[in-house]
Amino acid sequence: MVDVSVIIPARNEAPSLQPLLAALVAQLPDAEIILVNDGSTDATVDICSRHPIRLVNHLYPRGNGAAIKSGARAARGDILVFMDADGQHDPADIPRLLAKLDQGYDMVVGARQNGSQASVGRGIANGFYNRLASYMAGQRVEDLTSGFRAVRASKFREFLYLLPNGFSYPTTSTMAFFRAGYSVAYEPIHAAKRLGKSHLHPLKDGVRFLLIIFKIGTLYSPLKLFAPLALAFFLAGVGWYGYTFSTINRFTNMSALLMTGSFIVFMMGLISEQITALMYRPQNEPLEPSRLSQDE
Repeated sequence: MVDVSVIIPARNEAPSLQPLLAALVAQLPDAEIILVNDGSTDATVDICSRHPIRLVNHLYPRGNGAAIKSGARAARGDILVFMDADGQHDPADIPRLLAKLDQGYDMVVGARQNGSQASVGRGIANGFYNRLASYMAGQRVEDLTSGFRAVRASKFREFLYLLPNGFSYPTTSTMAFFRAGYSVAYEPIHAAKRLGKSHLHPLKDGVRFLLIIFKIGTLYSPLKLFAPLALAFFLAGVGWYGYTFSTINRFTNMSALLMTGSFIVFMMGLISEQITALMYRPQNEPLEPSRLSQDE
């Protein structure tokens, strides 16, 4: 029985694969190493053939998250380790993640420290995401978007259906674990400068990361996102009513629209809260007897 499976999604990362795979085999000789080739057109397949690893091929690029899901489904290990193929993550850090996991945690995330090789813009964005996620989860989130993590396979597979095919799988998986009540820990790491060209596009991915902000809210606790928004609409309506009443002695349509909008937004939050509660019910958890009797 394989205890640890290392899963590496890769698309055209040939410059960094040779040293990475060699270091992984040396560091974890007994681990199952799976490289998911996401439609690469470079020498990825040829490089993989030189090492004792498993290769999972996508016939065309399907996305980083899709590669993660393919690797998780193919893995035989009880523990899954995810890392990037671009040389940012050091295989020597894996034993520290596994040691932390052995303390009883369900997921351990490699948290990038100050000095790691990231652009100023991405550093600011990551800091914002961490603070937002900490507010939503009610726990400190040190690195929401890190793709270097170790996790218990059985628990990770519970949320495969939630994971997107793009780059935001770390965000989704972290918030899903928090929502389900699973334990998440962080281990400090240093991320090196990537080898080769990044697949991230500033404008396109900037919009995508903006959507992640809303996704974080709807994934974890929708009311924490919708309730402040509803309150803002309500206060704006009351404020506008106070202004129009004092100036023209009228209750205007704008005040009515803002107050009605606050009620609708709040109700949307309540409905979303119920939906997320159903989404994160463990797959092996039986339904309540009353629910079963209604379904029969």
